[in-house]
Amino acid sequence: MTNLADDCRAMAEQARAAACLLSGASTTSKNAWLRSCAEVVRRAETELLAANELDVVAAPSYGLNAAGIDRLTLTPKRIEAMAEGLLQVAALPDPIGEVREGHTRPNGLQVLKVSVPLGVIFFLYESRPNVTVDAAALCVKSGNAVILRGGKEARHTNAALHRLLQQELPKFGLPEDTVQLVSNTDRDAVGHFLKMDDCIDLTIPRGGESLIRRVCAEATMPVLKHFNGNCHIYVDKSADFEQAVEIIINAKCQRPGVCNAVETILLHQGWAGKYWPALATALVAAGVELRACDACRKLFPEAKPATDEDYATEYLDLILAVKMVSGVQEAMDHIQRFGSKHTDAILTKDMTTARRFTQRVDSAAVVVNASTRFNDGFELGLGAEIGISTDKFHARGPCGLKELTTYKYILTGDGHVRQ
Repeated sequence: MTNLADDCRAMAEQARAAACLLSGASTTSKNAWLRSCAEVVRRAETELLAANELDVVAAPSYGLNAAGIDRLTLTPKRIEAMAEGLLQVAALPDPIGEVREGHTRPNGLQVLKVSVPLGVIFFLYESRPNVTVDAAALCVKSGNAVILRGGKEARHTNAALHRLLQQELPKFGLPEDTVQLVSNTDRDAVGHFLKMDDCIDLTIPRGGESLIRRVCAEATMPVLKHFNGNCHIYVDKSADFEQAVEIIINAKCQRPGVCNAVETILLHQGWAGKYWPALATALVAAGVELRACDACRKLFPEAKPATDEDYATEYLDLILAVKMVSGVQEAMDHIQRFGSKHTDAILTKDMTTARRFTQRVDSAAVVVNASTRFNDGFELGLGAEIGISTDKFHARGPCGLKELTTYKYILTGDGHVRQ
């Protein structure tokens, strides 16, 4: 009888062997697998909804709030979106083998810098079963084997999705162990994988801050991450009122439980004096709980008092922190202090102020006159993403196919020797 450490080691070694074979797989085979998986997912709608219902019913016992349950829940529309995501990845150019740079040295030696897979990716994620499909699609298309470790709250749905994806691999000449799912929910399993830098090239944690900090503390291989998405919108004095209301409600309310939802709005004092009460009324009507500074509460007393802790919090819920500021400099100072370098936006008609904001705010995405919700792989035309990184090495922002590759130099000579 094997123990947990042995089971994890076997999975990692199987992934390493699969990655070696997958690195030479043709674009045609990978795309055929993606298209076949899209059809299989569509046909399995009834099966997937039934598995998901088991997870949704049990969700409250895991402490999931309404936003967390929304992330967990599958619908026919979301299943179709998963299928469409697979097809979109199939339609993207294959990054493997792409020549990034090339030149010939004076001695005739040819030097090429060529994109290659990272190898084996250990991917941890919580609550969102569609991520199972996105991660598998991106890893296979970019030539990487992946070990998936979803949260226990989505275990039935993830198992059903994994079974559909894995069974299609051999049909197209791809190794079955290219996509593996860790079924054991023991937290110690994660610790075992994080010590296997001899088999695993990159770990990507996508979940709560506590999970990501644990991974960063224990991992012996590189980690691609963002700790949280404490996103801001600064409303400048020249901002259009109706546009501001529409953008802020979209950024907060469309899907409050995602990392690119806005968590704090910063209002220029001149704009706030005219429009804040009307904006606050619209937000409350949309179901948002407001936590505001004293200056904002004087104009809208129904808001709860805000603390520094509120400004530092990623709520992932229909809660919004609000602060009145003297201008763009104070807004940028606030973002520097409390932001998470994920997504921050400015609403303004003054392009000089907008340019100053975009130059000074050090975030993965800086947005002008649009919702923070656009910091997303599909919305940026990059296709599915495996996450949004706030790191600066080796990838930043939405991480898609190209971000799951590295490169090597290929040198070609004709009997060359170094003098």
